[in-house]
Amino acid sequence: MPLTSPQAMFTRAYAEGFAVGAFNVNNMEIVQGIMSAAKEERSPLILQVSAGARKYAGQTYILKLMEAAVSDTDLPVVLHLDHGQDFEICKAVIDGGFTSVMIDGSHLPYEENIALTKQVVEYAHGRGVFVEAELGRLAGVEDEVSSAENVYTDPDQAVEFVQRTGCDSLAIAIGTSHGAYKFKGEPRLDFERLEKISALMPNYPLVLHGASSVLPEFVAMANQYGGKIGGARGVPEDMLRRAATLGVCKINIDTDLRLAMTATIRKCFAENPEAFDPRTYLKPAREAIAGLVRHKMRNVLGCSGKA
Repeated sequence: MPLTSPQAMFTRAYAEGFAVGAFNVNNMEIVQGIMSAAKEERSPLILQVSAGARKYAGQTYILKLMEAAVSDTDLPVVLHLDHGQDFEICKAVIDGGFTSVMIDGSHLPYEENIALTKQVVEYAHGRGVFVEAELGRLAGVEDEVSSAENVYTDPDQAVEFVQRTGCDSLAIAIGTSHGAYKFKGEPRLDFERLEKISALMPNYPLVLHGASSVLPEFVAMANQYGGKIGGARGVPEDMLRRAATLGVCKINIDTDLRLAMTATIRKCFAENPEAFDPRTYLKPAREAIAGLVRHKMRNVLGCSGKA
């Protein structure tokens, strides 16, 4: 099945109160693990590539991995650019075959964010490509995206932003953040703000970035085998499930994948110090990715059986 747009996925997700998982990919094993889980769960799927991952793997390699991923499945799969920071990178991936792009102008003044988003929308829509934008700002660091503080999304401004830019979905800031260290105290998301935004823009798909849960078992495993990941804390999974019933149709997951893979590899190294064949540690890492994604689809996103 060829790569597809997320539009139909989001329409159903909104109507049925689930979210589609958007999983960041960097290499073959991560793609294979995610695809294995999606096939088992019969779930729609978004594979997303950050600017950093595109630089690391190369756009041609990424596209060939996607070609392989969809060659033997009938699942709907979206190839999405995560955190495109300028028009040029969005244009390059659109021309290369991505079916969805995010233009992230959240670091810019409001009017400049509108102008940049509108420029990308006009180019993308002329080629049948879906556009996600961002209003508000998430704290934390992910690849080349960083902010020292959260700037929560203003509901009324969100309405104006969507109307003026024509973007197809909107990433909002309600308390999530990038990276493994999301909360110091009690985890909290601003559901009142989310409900207001959803009420002002009914049937419009919203997006949560920085939504990994930083599962304690993988943090513990990494630390047990030589890691130093102290105080890591993510978004509780019940909060994500609730958000999926309130207009959030796409939930981004990256840090959880990194932790699952790295913790598993650390364990393999510690238990098999004589091993030097990469397959001896990448195979279990791939299996850990698949298990994590199955869990997210079934128990957090609610998208199992929705393909």
